[in-house]
Amino acid sequence: MKVEVELPFVHTTCSFGHMTLGFKDKANLYVGIILGNIFTVFLVIADSHLHSPMYFLLANLSLIDVGLSSTTVPKIISDLLYEYKAISFQSCMAQICFIHTVGGVEMVLLMAMAFDRYAAICKPLHYLTIMNSKRCILFVAIGWATGVIHAMSQFSFVMNLPFCGPNTIDSFYCDFPRVIQLACSDAAKFEFVVAANSGFMSMGTFFLLLLSYVFILVTVWKRSSGDLSKALVTLSAHITVVVLFFTPCMFLYVWPFPRSSVDKYLFIADFAVTPALNPVIYTLRNKAIQIAMKRLSKQKYYVRCC
Repeated sequence: MKVEVELPFVHTTCSFGHMTLGFKDKANLYVGIILGNIFTVFLVIADSHLHSPMYFLLANLSLIDVGLSSTTVPKIISDLLYEYKAISFQSCMAQICFIHTVGGVEMVLLMAMAFDRYAAICKPLHYLTIMNSKRCILFVAIGWATGVIHAMSQFSFVMNLPFCGPNTIDSFYCDFPRVIQLACSDAAKFEFVVAANSGFMSMGTFFLLLLSYVFILVTVWKRSSGDLSKALVTLSAHITVVVLFFTPCMFLYVWPFPRSSVDKYLFIADFAVTPALNPVIYTLRNKAIQIAMKRLSKQKYYVRCC
């Protein structure tokens, strides 16, 4: 897909090809993402049995997934209706900022959820003391602060670049790597800034999470080798989400800059696949969530009968 960026407007000419879903399929996918994640948030709020640190973080992750997918997917869906695709330069910059802000928040939330699993598995008797409400709120606040700083630190560089054409971005959406390539001046140093910022943040967070899983599993194995399989089952959902989220990020940012046409399709994992799978991975395989859904359905049935 090619995005044509015309200053002060950003024009997008998108060629989807055989890999792209049709309008109806993409619309259904987006609706599924919204409904699945909003339902998770509603369930956590409505069921008092889910008022715990783990589900508080999960609800926040679901909201972030809604925001992340809503940043790009609706525009892509609307572009399917028109032969000539365009996005204003201001909207392009806003899309970039929101992607990196929300992406930064999600990284911190995933780290917070890993810490939550560590406390639950390795320090079960002190879990509620460690993961108290103040700490959970602090995790979310740190996530938003990190996301804003992460986005603004790169945005300040991009805004100072001179843009004079060409105005075509070979991508489905606006992002720093693609937009920087439109600059008239030598953008090598700006490419380095993005690689050092987004690339280091993605790769560093990913390896920190991997180390945390290894530490948890080694701790459990030393305590009781029989509990190792249970710990793996508990961590499996979180590990799956982490791999799905960070793998495309590292491909896009760790070795800049995207020259291959395959790179532009990696966004699907972060903006569509991961937000769509998160409700399935975290909720449908979770016994507490399943019980909460049954309680909710019984309450609805009781209200109808009354």
